[in-house]
Order: sequence, then structure tokens, then C-alpha cells
Amino acid sequence: MSAIRETLHWPAEWEKQDSIWLSWPHRTDTWPQEKLVQIQLQFAQISAIISRFQKVDINAHNSLHKTILKTLAAVNCITDNITLHDHATNDVWCRDHGTTFAINRGNNKLRAVDWHFNAWGGKFPPWDLDDAVALQMAESKNAEHYRSPLLLEGGAIEGNGAGTLITTEAVTLNPNRNPDWSKSDVESELRKALGVADIFWLPSGIVGDDTDGHIDDLTRFVKEDAIVSIVESNRKEPNYLTLQRNLEMLQDLKTVSGSSVELVELPMPTPLTTKNWRLETLPASYANFLIINDAVLAPTFAQERKDDQALGILRECFPSREVIGIDCRDIVWEGGAIHCISQQQPSVPQA
Repeated sequence: MSAIRETLHWPAEWEKQDSIWLSWPHRTDTWPQEKLVQIQLQFAQISAIISRFQKVDINAHNSLHKTILKTLAAVNCITDNITLHDHATNDVWCRDHGTTFAINRGNNKLRAVDWHFNAWGGKFPPWDLDDAVALQMAESKNAEHYRSPLLLEGGAIEGNGAGTLITTEAVTLNPNRNPDWSKSDVESELRKALGVADIFWLPSGIVGDDTDGHIDDLTRFVKEDAIVSIVESNRKEPNYLTLQRNLEMLQDLKTVSGSSVELVELPMPTPLTTKNWRLETLPASYANFLIINDAVLAPTFAQERKDDQALGILRECFPSREVIGIDCRDIVWEGGAIHCISQQQPSVPQA
């Protein structure tokens, strides 16, 4: 197993990236028609921001490309750094259905880990196009493709680039995904697929999370030996005990070298509630940020005091990067935020 770790490297999100991948929103049965136009404009604005720092790759059926270019133009986005791919998807959550990119140090090639995908335990059919898009992403970049037998989403795993991975039992061991897999089976496959050494397990996630509890709404590495983890200050909120339990368990988290991991508390926003929608409480979390080259895109929820507090904490965690707030109220209506819609492609070091 040590040989696998020496050969494979799953970079931390703050390591140098070539591009960010997005999957374009297009379905009116997923997004209400009045929200779809807003969401498309917001995706264009997010693309424009990212393209200031690095390349953007967008998955979308060819029939959508003209509309995408018009929408990018509507937000004055310069498209020199943006590439549209004829990759059809069912939905927008590229973190989950897209490939998880790693690096094969043995041949100095980009490695595309392609998890089996079933829309978070079969909740939102159809998912056939989403399950196929990781291979297309790999082929478009001439990456080494590895189709894992594990059913998993990219938002369910978090790594520090130095061999430590965090995930949740409520997702990875859920019978709606891997009913015949034991914890040790899952750990063996994660090591094989990504070259990680240590897997740290938290039990579950926040209320309203359709994914059953993705780690990218809970706990994120900000450097090899430091994490931010969300906390709920209101004891009456249903997330309070879950997040307190997570904090207690994370006291035992160590790096592969045995060093303690600094824990920085990140507040939860005031709960976002809805009426006549499948989610009574939306899974809004400040942990759902995206690290890109020289910047961090962080979700905000039109809560001035808490937004400012969360952005301030992230600026302290990333002093050399520009921290940019992105209003994610419309995106989280469908269950995710800025990290959920994106997937980073790391740079392969030049031989």
C-alpha cells in the first residue's frame, strides 16, 4: 500500500490548478423556470470570476453552447479562458458526478478517478448522463482513467494533499450506495484510487442535505495540519448536537506524520427555510467554499453579520488569497453551493 501512496498523489485543493470544471444548468424540471435564468446568469458570473485566475471547463450538451456563450456575454465575461465541452449531464453538481482528479507520479500523468454515481442513493433520476461524464472529462484531458467500483460522490471526501482523507459514514457506508461494502473495504478502495494513507470518519451531516451528509458542508482542510469545521451556536437548532459531536471527534484528527491538526470553528448561517418545497431547511453552510489559484470563492446567504464573520475567518485562513463572497441563496435552493457545483483539475508538475 505504501507503494500506491508513493505513486499516486491526490492534491489538496490549494495546490496549483489548471482549471475548474462546471456542469451547466439547463433542466426546468430541476430548476423552476423563474429560477433557471437566474441560475444560468449566476453560473456565468462565477465562470467569469474564476476565469480571472485560471481556465474554466464547462460540461454541456452541444445544443446548449450558443445559449451559454450569450449568457457569458451578458455578464461581460471574456471567454479566452473558458472551454465548452460537448459533455451532456443530467444536473449541475460537478463535484459529485465529475471525475476526482489526482496525479500519477509514476508516469507524471493526470489521473481521473471515476466513481460510480447514482444521484445520492437513487433520489433524483435520471442520472445516466451524470454517471458517464467523468470518463468524458478524462478523455478530453488525455488523463489516465480509473473507473472505481465504489459508489461515491466527490463532495463526500476531503483531503489535505498529504495522505489524510475525511469522509462520513452516513454517505459512504449508506446502504443506498454500497450495501455490501464494509468500512475496511471502502478504506482499501480509497487508498487504491487516490493513494491516501489515513481515513478519518465522521458520523453524519447537517439537516436538509440531500446527499445524506457530505463532508464539504461540514469540515474542510485549509492547510495540511489545519481544518475549519462548522458549528451551530443555537442549542435549539437540530444541527447543534451533531456539530458538537463532530468537533469532539475532530480533536483526535492527526496528520499522517502524527502531528495534531488545528481546528478553526466556522459559524453556521441562520437557517434558511422554505415553503412548498421538498426541503424545509436548506443545507446552507459556509464550509462549502472553493479554493482556486490565488483566491477562495465563499458562499454567502444575505446575512450581513454572519457572512462577514465567515468571510473574515476564511481570510485569516487564506491570507495570501483573495476571498470573494458569492451569494448562494438560489443555488442552495437545490441543495448545494459553490463547492458542490465545481471540480478542480490540478496541475501536473513538469518533468
